[in-house]
Amino acid sequence: MAEIEYDDLTRGFAVRELQLAKTRAYIRWIDLPGDDPGAPVRVYLHGLGCTASSDFAHVVARPGLRGARSLLVDLLGYGLSDRPRDFGYRMEEQAEVVAELLDREGIRGVDLVGHSMGGAVAIQLAAARPDLVARLVVAEPNLYPGGGAFSTPVAEQSEAEFVREGHARMLAEQAPDYAARVRLADPVALHRSAVALVEGTAPSGGELLTRLDRPRAFLVGERSRPDAEADGMEAAGVPVFEVPDAGHNMLIENPNGFAEALSRALAGAQPAA
Repeated sequence: MAEIEYDDLTRGFAVRELQLAKTRAYIRWIDLPGDDPGAPVRVYLHGLGCTASSDFAHVVARPGLRGARSLLVDLLGYGLSDRPRDFGYRMEEQAEVVAELLDREGIRGVDLVGHSMGGAVAIQLAAARPDLVARLVVAEPNLYPGGGAFSTPVAEQSEAEFVREGHARMLAEQAPDYAARVRLADPVALHRSAVALVEGTAPSGGELLTRLDRPRAFLVGERSRPDAEADGMEAAGVPVFEVPDAGHNMLIENPNGFAEALSRALAGAQPAA
């Protein structure tokens, strides 16, 4: 396993990689050591077209989160990780990859955090490998078939069309902050991920999340309300925390608010009435 060391003068960190047994591709992640050796390791999974560093690096250093060792994982097809063409990029497959990473690193009982597509992957991982996950927090994950504002237009195109024209068109149409992240995503991976999100899983992510027998929470942006999925989770007994002054892109729109809501969710606090 290769490791590239950096030092930001206040705390060391590493960009790490692991060659996967099945695909032989490399998955890569940022490893932030934290300053509390007794805290559970936290694993962060990004959304569709994004990277772990763009979504979470500016969040994990905030008060309430910086103590734990944090793994900011670039899922296969995104960011620094490899882009294998023989990989399906479905949520269950990405969850298997993250599970292999944790198994090979000897890590158990993590705090697992996922946003959007990353939340869908996180739910699959927690359901399939409960030994790896102690607590789960998902931020507006894809819970049911149908896709979302970003995945649906991508999935409506054929893979060949999206690779040939759609990816470039998507870059031109998106806001600069999202376009900068999408530019780092492999078009094939992006399309196959979007198709998988539209098709959903069986059982659905919503069913799996409500059945989990460990602490879990759902984060929703204030501007995303009314939100049927958040309301459904609340009715099912899943704690729902609202991120103020933010919509789906809550990590960029209000990182302080996201960090505060995540800290409260991980601590087992009760949502505001």
